[in-house]
Formats: sequence, structure tokens, C-alpha cells
Amino acid sequence: MEFIKQEDREYIENKYHDTKKPFDPYHRRAYHGYEYDHSTGLSDGEIQAELLILSQDYATAPHPVAKAREIEYVLRHTRIDVNEHDYFIGLDTWNRVIKPTTLDKWKNEIFSQALPEIDQTMKSLNASGAVAIWPDFDHVVPDWESLMTLGFPGIRQRAKEYRSMHEAKRPLSAQEKAFFDGIEIEYTAILEFVDRLYRYAKTKSHEKAKRQTECLLHLRDGAPTDSYEAMQLIFLYFMISESVDCYQVRSLGNGLDSTLYPFYQRDLQSGRYTRDEIKELLAYFLLQWSAIGNYWGQPFYLGGTAADGSCLVNDLSHDILDVYRELGLYNPKIQIKYNDNTPLNFLNKVLNMIRCGQSSFVFCCEPGMWQAVMSYGADAEEARTMDIRGCYETGVRANEVSTATGYVNPLKAVVLALHDGIDPRTGMPVGVRTGAPSSFVRFEDFYSAFLKQYGHLIEETIRCANAYDPYMGEINPSSLYSATIKASLERAYDGYGGGVKFNNSALQSCGLGTAVDALMAVYELVYEKQELSLEELVKILDKNWEGHETLRRRALRLSHKYGVNDPLADRYAVAISHFFCDKVNGRKNGRGGVYKAFLHSAMQFVWQGEKTEATPDGRKAGDEISKNASPTSGMDKNGVTALIQSAVKLTPTSYPESFCLDIMLHPSSVAGEEGLSVMKALLDVYTNNGGMSIQMNVFSPEMLKDAQAHPEQYRNLQVRVCGWNVLWNNLSRAEQDAYIVRAENIQ
Repeated sequence: MEFIKQEDREYIENKYHDTKKPFDPYHRRAYHGYEYDHSTGLSDGEIQAELLILSQDYATAPHPVAKAREIEYVLRHTRIDVNEHDYFIGLDTWNRVIKPTTLDKWKNEIFSQALPEIDQTMKSLNASGAVAIWPDFDHVVPDWESLMTLGFPGIRQRAKEYRSMHEAKRPLSAQEKAFFDGIEIEYTAILEFVDRLYRYAKTKSHEKAKRQTECLLHLRDGAPTDSYEAMQLIFLYFMISESVDCYQVRSLGNGLDSTLYPFYQRDLQSGRYTRDEIKELLAYFLLQWSAIGNYWGQPFYLGGTAADGSCLVNDLSHDILDVYRELGLYNPKIQIKYNDNTPLNFLNKVLNMIRCGQSSFVFCCEPGMWQAVMSYGADAEEARTMDIRGCYETGVRANEVSTATGYVNPLKAVVLALHDGIDPRTGMPVGVRTGAPSSFVRFEDFYSAFLKQYGHLIEETIRCANAYDPYMGEINPSSLYSATIKASLERAYDGYGGGVKFNNSALQSCGLGTAVDALMAVYELVYEKQELSLEELVKILDKNWEGHETLRRRALRLSHKYGVNDPLADRYAVAISHFFCDKVNGRKNGRGGVYKAFLHSAMQFVWQGEKTEATPDGRKAGDEISKNASPTSGMDKNGVTALIQSAVKLTPTSYPESFCLDIMLHPSSVAGEEGLSVMKALLDVYTNNGGMSIQMNVFSPEMLKDAQAHPEQYRNLQVRVCGWNVLWNNLSRAEQDAYIVRAENIQ
């Protein structure tokens, strides 16, 4: 079956940017695709000019009200589209045009007026590459169940009822009044926007118009009644939140298959839609995110465990995979909740897609993730029903906000220990004074200095985050999100400012594998074999190994490396890992929640690597560092089993936000029926030893080298990066080289 007409696919692929022109996926919102009907609204420039005036009118208004009024203006005046090539609406203004006059303005005011010293510290940490830190608003999952049950009108009505309940007890405070006013204004604006779309759809006479019109009428007046309307609601909420409200939506549904399944069942039973017709709608739905082209990928998850212990995988789960495979997509990215109850035919379908080149999957292993979630206070039911957010993060459904507080770079702590706390890059005292290299008589002395530097970076990150945490709801009020969360309504408090049960913060460790390798190189070269002094090594590193290529290559080949099941390297990896987790987990944050450790890198394995000097493991200045729980690229030379053994020694469940391992497999090792069994066996070994998330690339070095030499022949080659999927041709040359090095060393 053809799930989507080719002319429709081409039209949607040009909906958000012109595919014939250069495109930067990091700045995807800066583009427009095909032209919308100019009679339907204003251009972005015209809207921005009016927002500058409007922001002055509301300069003294409470932030939830001021922000809601700007969103109202955008939704009233943005150009819209409903056309014959797409089942899903078009919103033209999707570049977060309110950000300069709301989030950015308020953040700058708060940091400059209330937190000037914190602002300077954060700038210094970010510039050095030691820590990447900023207020994070991009890991939010609304209560999709409430949205599906109530729809936009019901969400607004429920908020009114909670307001009345609070008013019956006592007069509302100014903060509480602003909270409910923001919700009322924003959801009224959304309903007006849907009505605008409905009235515009009524003017159309093409083949899809009747269905579009009926869908929008139902969403204006109530909750979704069928699969199409449920998908349209998800898309509408996503576009408004992500593109206007400045909050990324980091899961489509509470399990896309689980959220849509009741509608799917009713549609099939009533005859409203056939299974093939729902697949067609899914094709148009999934293609939206592929066309948007977010570099980080748009996540949703499938599967999970029901209350009776059975698996939630259903016929719709299979249909989603079938459509995704047929379309050849690499975005959205798909998380699979995995357990021993996961049906083998479903698992094999996913594994086969991965080995055939669709690597946009991560397995989120329920036993380990349940244990991790319960470690910070969730009960067993909250753990079972948790959402997977973002790349593979845990989150209690409809009752947890977890911000990505900062990425701490332990490899930079090695550099700081070699330079007595002074950052060679900026000349700033980013670390603490631990002594000159000549003072480290034993390796234990140097290791102690490293831990002091690492501990200082952790403490500084927490100190900064605790200072700005109380202002999160003021910097960027979350009326759209908060209205979906009952706990927030019960407390009459912004959901992102402390209005949920779990107001948590995640602290990321980035580059652990390379940090271990660097420490082991110091141990082996300087202290065990005494080939040179630490002072001599520092001088060599300061010159980026220039004139010492032989020594550098030896450092790259030293035996004590993380990821090869080496006892000594792994002993230090475990110690450093526990050091980080012990300092982070359970610490009180600035919003009444706790800190959660997270072994995750995002793009910091490249960006922090660019800011990190040459290191003792043979790495040159600016080279990438290890990502997630993975080894330095090319160092996992003893095979994937040895890598898994090294990784699980770190106790993955001690990272409650999540812990992810990236593995690379050679195509010959996963071929045929036996290959599927090999992939499942690796997944089971990891799961049964407490692993939390694991993702796979299947590559041969020959194919990657050919793809690098002939990119025009590999336009659809996919790569699983850190927690998302990209096309090979969209990677930098340095990133491609790193994958080739790793592929050359896998066994």
C-alpha cells in the first residue's frame, strides 16, 4: 500500500523549509517553506514589530499574563494553512517570536539584577568547556491523557473549576490570580485559533477538506473523537508549545501507541476508518517531524508494561513501525520500552529495522528504569507508568519536571589538575588550587587532585542552578503545560516553577570514558613505567603533542582503557562514577525537588571536546570526547560483550535520570536469523545487569569510508548519534571520522 501520495510527501517535506536550499537543523525554526495565504495573517516581521509594542503595554503585568497576551497575539495574527496535500494544519509563525520580549528579556533581567555573580560564573564555566549550564525549558511532557479526555475546551473549563475551588476557600494571592489568568488567556486564544482554522477549512473544496473541517470543529468544541482528531490535537499542542510558547514537547503521547489505541479500536469497530486508512493518517502525521528537521529528533515511545504485567504493545504499535519503515524515516526517534514481556515478533521487527539501516531506536529497559525512578521517591505504579522524555530520560507521568541543569566534563577536571585549577583556554581560575604537577609524588596524589577539581565543578554547577531555580516559573511561565497537570492546578502554582510532585533537576556527566583513559595514561606513563615526569607530560600536552607523535600513538594504544573490561580502568571508572552520583543524587534543588545523576552527553561530546585541551590519553586538543556510557571512539577493541561488562559495572541505576550505552555492530555479526538472536542476547545481558538505555549502530568501516567518499550515493544513510538519529551526510567530517575509527576497531 502507498501510505502517502508522492506529491503530498514532497509538499509536506517543503512545509517548514525549502528542501532545495541549504538548511541548518540546529536553527530549524528560522525557516519557512511554501508560502501560506497572505490574506490569513501577518508575516513574522510584522508580528515581531507588534510584539515589541505589546510587550511595553504589558511591562508591569505579571509574567504569566504578559506571556499569554503575546501568545494570544501570535495565534490571532499568524498566517495559517489547510490544504489538499496535508491532513495537518499549518502555523506559519514557528520561530518562537515571543522569546525576545518574554523569556530572553526576563532571564536577562533576573540574572543581571538578582544574580550578577552567578551569571558571571556560568559564563566562565561555559567558556572553559568545564561545564555547560543554562536554564532548561526543553524537557516537558504534558498530561496527554487529560488532553485526550478533555480536549482544549475541557482543559480550560477544568482550570476555571479549580480557580473557583480556591476562591471559595480564600481570596487568591496575586501569584495565584496570575497563574489562572495566564491559563484562561492562553487556552481561549488556542480555541480562537482552532476556530480560525476551522473557518478557513470551510472555504476549501478539495478531497481532504470535509475531513479536516469536521476534525477542527470537534477540537474547537470538545475532546477528540477518533484517531485523526487525536493526532491533530497532538500536533496542534506540539506546534503551539514548541513554536510559540517556548517549551519543547519531549514525548508525543504517553506512549504514542497507548495514547492512540482507544481511538484506533473504536474507529475499527465502528467502521469509521479501516486499518489502512489509519496507516495513511499516521504517514502524514509522522512525516511532519521528519519535515521539521529538528537535529535532536522528536521523540515518542512504544510499548511498556500494563498493570496486569502484560505488554502494552498492540496492533497499532506494529502499524506505526510499518509506516515508519515504509516511509524510510529517521525522525521522529523512537524509544522502545523493553522488558521480558515484549513480544518477540515486535522486538525482531525493531531489531531488523536497525540492522537494515533505520537506527532511530533506543531500548529503554524497564527493570533498571523502574528501580532508578523509585530511588528518588516514586512508587511502583508511578515507575511502571513513567514517561520516557527527550532522548531516554525518566519522568513520573503528569507529576514531574526535570530540568537538564548542566553537563559536567570530568576530562576538563584532568586538565585543571594538571594546571593547578587554571583553565589554559581562558586563563581563568575555573578550578581550585590543588598544587603544581611536581607536587604529585604518587599517582594517588594526582588522582586526589582530579577528584577535587571534579568535585568543585559539580558543586559550582549546583550552586549556580540553585540560585536561578526559584526563578524558573518567572523566567518562562508554563500556562499551556500547567493547565494539563492536576497537581499544578491543585496547588495553583506554575508546573515548571515547583507546582508538581517531583520538581527535579538532572546533572549530566559527559566524557567519563575519556577521563578514565586520561587518568590511566598518567598512571601508566608517569608513575608505573616512569617514562617521563608529569611536568614533562604537561609541556607536551600544552603543545598539543607537537613533536611527540610516537608517544601520542603509544598513549592511544595503552592497555588500561575504559570499555574493554580492563580491571584497573574499570575500577577507576566505577570510583569516579560513584563519586559523581554520591555528590548529586538526592541533593535538594532550588524548587523543592532533588538532583538526579544522568550519564548523557547530547552534543557536548563534540562541543566540550572543542574546548578541551590535549589530554594524556593521546587525544589532541579539540577532538571529541566519549559520549554517554560509551568508550572513547575506537577504544572498545575487545568487542561489544567486554564493553557491556565495563558499562554495567558503573551501576546504571545509580543514574536516576538515565544511563545510556551506545554500541556498534558489524553487519556480518547480525546477519540472518542468528543475527537477530545475537542482538536480542546483547540486549538481554544489558537489561538483566541493570542497564537502562541502549542503542545500536550496524556499520562496516568499508561502507562508511565509501559513504564519505561518495556522499551522493548515501543520502539516506542513518546514524544514531547520542540520543537521536541523523543522516550521515549531515555529520561533520570529524564526526564521520570518529565513526569510521570505531567501526575499524569493533570485533
